[in-house]
Amino acid sequence: MNPELTRLAAEDLSMFGRDPWWLVVVKAVFCFAFLMLTVLFSIVWERKVVAWMQLRIGPNRHGPWGMLQSLADGIKLMLKEDVVVRRADKIVYVLAPIVAAIPAFMAIAVIPFGPAGNEVSVFGHRTTMQLTDLPIAVLYVLAVASIGIYGIVLAGWSSGSTYPLLGGLRSCAQMISYEIAMGAAFASVFLYSGSMSTSAIVEAQHDRWYVLLLPVSFLIYIATMVGETNRAPFDMPESEGDLVGGFNTEYSSIKFAMFMLAEYVNMVTVSAVATTLFLGGWQAPYPLSAFWEGANHGWWPMLWFVLKVQLLLFFFIWLRGTLPRVRYDQLMKLGWKVLIPVSVVWLMLVATVRALRNENYDFQDILLYVGGGVLVVLLASLLFDIFRGGRDGDGEPAGEGAEGPAPAPAFDPMAGGFPVPPLPGQTLPPVPRRRSRQDRELIVSGGVDTQSDRKEADGV
Repeated sequence: MNPELTRLAAEDLSMFGRDPWWLVVVKAVFCFAFLMLTVLFSIVWERKVVAWMQLRIGPNRHGPWGMLQSLADGIKLMLKEDVVVRRADKIVYVLAPIVAAIPAFMAIAVIPFGPAGNEVSVFGHRTTMQLTDLPIAVLYVLAVASIGIYGIVLAGWSSGSTYPLLGGLRSCAQMISYEIAMGAAFASVFLYSGSMSTSAIVEAQHDRWYVLLLPVSFLIYIATMVGETNRAPFDMPESEGDLVGGFNTEYSSIKFAMFMLAEYVNMVTVSAVATTLFLGGWQAPYPLSAFWEGANHGWWPMLWFVLKVQLLLFFFIWLRGTLPRVRYDQLMKLGWKVLIPVSVVWLMLVATVRALRNENYDFQDILLYVGGGVLVVLLASLLFDIFRGGRDGDGEPAGEGAEGPAPAPAFDPMAGGFPVPPLPGQTLPPVPRRRSRQDRELIVSGGVDTQSDRKEADGV
């Protein structure tokens, strides 16, 4: 068996956990400062890029080139009046922004900024460029990201208002729908790297990044990370068009700022995870790493990591300024009917290829087996469609008697006092249409006083 194709699940993480307590504190403060500074820059960058796309100037008053605009926004939010609605559950109402913000900072603890070896020196002490690592570091990231959704759901429930509750429920359903596909995309990376440790996954990409080996997993994760962070075009929990402001409608001042901070920190976190799992992490791009031996040593890996994260943050901004918001049913359809089936089928395909490679099959044999399996599935689906079409060849749906289809149950969207969408099998009543101008009877009080009235009165 080829040893390069078989990776051990037991990683060597002995270099972690040996730092003195003061160095651990320094690393933790650095991670917090990195997230805060990146958020401050991302807010200004987003407003600048969207303004450029819309042929506007953008922020240009606070600081050089308007770079302190996000800091001014934060100060303004802290000085605004803190309003607490009367019907709110006070304790949960106050704790919800904290529950949403704190988990957003925790995932950065296992993200590697550089090699796992003692590459750099901090105050004379050689250390790794990562706070810590775990054998199940990626599962830790998923668990922490799942906790943050509780803050949004509790914010919508505790506000004592209808629209925040709908926004919280939307966010919960959205998280469940998209985290399944995200987990399947991560599983493909686990199969190729043989590890769930973030440092080991980055080291496994020393010769080829996983964005080239697993392009479908990368695309699935890109779609799911936009849905996980509630960003446009998947910002249905904050849909201003139908929910006023979504789950944070009743929040103001510093509590609203914490929700905004959590959103941008989550953007940085998911971008860092995408960089770690698919874009080679801290490793330099191919042209540089080919002729520059020191590109992946010292402090240089942190530069490559930050540039990749900023590139993905620009992707977030580009999506917001380009695509319109989708409907909620389209969002759920994409998650359950497209992303989840594709991710599961792709995971089975990756597992098959890895099993064949571990058995020392040639690439041509693997291609033959995989292509044969795909053809069998396509042929089976074709036969199923033909059989179903032959059974219902008379044009009537299956199970329909001679009397015709059973009448659909009557549906009243305002039966409960609030407008609700129809359930499966129910249809909305036809919308009454206004008669054309020729069919309507002209009713005026007094004489005709306009040219259009005179024409209608004359029958023109």
